[in-house]
Amino acid sequence: MRRGFWLRFAEVVLRPLLIVFTKRTWRGYENVPVTGPAIFVANHTSLADPLVIAHFLYDRPREMRVLVKSSLFTIPLVGTVLRSSGQIPVYRSTRNAGEALETAAARIRAGEAPLIYPEGTVTRDPDLWPMQGKTGAARLFLDTGAPVIPIAQWGAHALHDYRTGKVRLRPRTPVTVSAGPPVDLSAFVGAPPTGAVLKEITDVIMRRLRDDLAELRGVPAPTGPLYVPEANTGSAQ
Repeated sequence: MRRGFWLRFAEVVLRPLLIVFTKRTWRGYENVPVTGPAIFVANHTSLADPLVIAHFLYDRPREMRVLVKSSLFTIPLVGTVLRSSGQIPVYRSTRNAGEALETAAARIRAGEAPLIYPEGTVTRDPDLWPMQGKTGAARLFLDTGAPVIPIAQWGAHALHDYRTGKVRLRPRTPVTVSAGPPVDLSAFVGAPPTGAVLKEITDVIMRRLRDDLAELRGVPAPTGPLYVPEANTGSAQ
């Protein structure tokens, strides 16, 4: 896999830190295609888990293209790395919000595999289970027909706990990332992108992530509807 300067720069700077501060368990590499179109979807528990998932995909190897809130592109050096490595900005709550999905769809057709957090933000579920998702991943599936590959992750919240804002950089913090077989969405192939269809696809994806996460955590998955926060201010992803 060809890697540009800024991806190599990130590897030199970030990968050694992740190796020191995490004890990694990678699972399901057979479900991560090295090339070709795909849509990766992941549960979101922490501001640290994008780095952990990037490490997981990088080791496959598969370059990660992730939909990222646009404000991060304004941070010196961080923005340079994001732009130069081909990450996709999401302009939340603006008239340009839909551009991210258009860009992602074009990348998929070109053989890339963007990562999308269907929740649009870190989960607000008190026990860190996936909450109700937004319809971006469903739209990309209907638009491109690419397989939707679930990535469940657990442990990154010990490095950064979004609920408390605390950062704990302790060596060899256990983190697990597992890629599963594509979500079975065969019943929706060729379906129109109506609101009801998009919600149903999204719920299928989120329940699959919840079940896969339960397996990682070694506890039963919650039953009933997905958690809905009182004020969901995430992006329209």
